[in-house]
Amino acid sequence: MKLRKVTAASATVFALALTATACGGDNGGDSGSDGGGKTITVGIKFDQPGLGQKTPQGYAGFDVDVATYVAKKLGYDADQIEWKEAKSGDRETMLQRGDVDFIAATYSITPERQDKVDFAGPYLLAHQDVLVRADDNSIKSPKDLNNKKLCSVSGSTSAQNIKDKYKLAPDADLQTYPTYSACLSGLQNKAIDALTTDDSILAGYAAQAQFKGKFKLGGFKMTNENYGIGVKKGSDLKDKINKALEEMVSDGSWQKAVDKNLGPANYKNEPAPKIGDIKS
Repeated sequence: MKLRKVTAASATVFALALTATACGGDNGGDSGSDGGGKTITVGIKFDQPGLGQKTPQGYAGFDVDVATYVAKKLGYDADQIEWKEAKSGDRETMLQRGDVDFIAATYSITPERQDKVDFAGPYLLAHQDVLVRADDNSIKSPKDLNNKKLCSVSGSTSAQNIKDKYKLAPDADLQTYPTYSACLSGLQNKAIDALTTDDSILAGYAAQAQFKGKFKLGGFKMTNENYGIGVKKGSDLKDKINKALEEMVSDGSWQKAVDKNLGPANYKNEPAPKIGDIKS
């Protein structure tokens, strides 16, 4: 009899445990939810100063500020955001697998990417440009890069755009380095003459305290790069994020974020793009 009582009590406890698990077992935010979950997972770059960078103090940059604002509008405070590194080659896969709820990581909207994921935005119109030493007045247009040592990161298409695709400077001496930081060091010590990639990325690097006043942007606007926020194909987050981006522009937070993160490099940003207005 006593044994049956113990067994019955144990069964009751087990049943209660199952009920609690069913009701409250999810400890994270749901992709596509209206917020209210414990966390939301956001992909950013960890290694792009001024845009998305992991620092000893936390995460910083324009993309981080945009993502934080959007998350707040979705119902999540800053301490409810779980940041994940979104390397360029991994972004579509991360969204398709559901590893992140959305990605804000200098993510240019292209037809090829739109076949795989959806985009909110754009929230920034960037352009391919060059960074040169502040005291170098010999590079005033893309054609002046002919016979100059032009640096970009291994695997990047930026330098090839100038040299081959658009033939803006077909005789440029292309130098490929493993990182933008390595290119910057080469630019500083005169091993190279110019560094090329998106102007927003260049501004982010040049805005670092240790490089203040040492570099300048060419202002050439060689291509259009429409930065969007990537979401899983078919996600209802797209419309909600678009609304948040519109509010960020209208209340002045967008321009404040640009000025704070990219302004020290004298970055001349384009006006905030209208949602869905993708410049070719």
